[in-house]
Amino acid sequence: MSTPRFLDEIGAKLSELAANSPARDIEKNVKAMLGSAFGKLDLVTREEFEVQREVLAHARQKLAELEARVAELEARLGASGDAEA
Repeated sequence: MSTPRFLDEIGAKLSELAANSPARDIEKNVKAMLGSAFGKLDLVTREEFEVQREVLAHARQKLAELEARVAELEARLGASGDAEA
């Protein structure tokens, strides 16, 4: 019956050692450095990117519609100019 208690004590000691190990400190420092570096960059979130992508798609669609309309008006203007001559 003392075996599970012994294993629990070993597990607790190993957890304590892992929490206080230099590797844990290095991990914290690296995360802090990366967080600081990314904080200085001019980055956007995925949500902001998706919104801008939708706005661009809408603008492209509207541009295509306007180009088609201008081409149609130019064709009409050219046809009426030929009819007057």
